[in-house]
Amino acid sequence: MKELKIKIVSRSGHIPSYETEGSAGADLRAWLPEGPVTLQPGERRLIPTGLFVELPPGIEAQIRARSGLSIKHGITMINGVGTVDSDYRGEWNVPLVNLGQEAYTIQDGDRIAQMVLARYEQAEFRLAEEINETERGAGGFGSTGVK
Repeated sequence: MKELKIKIVSRSGHIPSYETEGSAGADLRAWLPEGPVTLQPGERRLIPTGLFVELPPGIEAQIRARSGLSIKHGITMINGVGTVDSDYRGEWNVPLVNLGQEAYTIQDGDRIAQMVLARYEQAEFRLAEEINETERGAGGFGSTGVK
């Protein structure tokens, strides 16, 4: 079912990989030719992947934290979810942060994030004097209840 073809230059020798048949996210691996990187508690750092990717127009790559790293070690992405636009051609780096209480060492080839591909549209934004009302209205941040 893999119909979308993506061109990748990999200096690391790694390419994104799906670990199971039903995986939505393809794992991205660290490229650390100069040796391991240790993130101290509270430290944030860009971790290179060695990947240069040509995404087709209308496709974005959403870069997300790996749940296992987050829950077990407190390693997550500083910006939550990152977006790689289809016209970006630089190296993909992952902005990681250590929210844990202990130092964490990243080795070359470690899976550090996951990429989910998504189609998108660009909109034409128009100024208006008002917008249509809905039943919900301006209610937000818990306004629909907890159950």
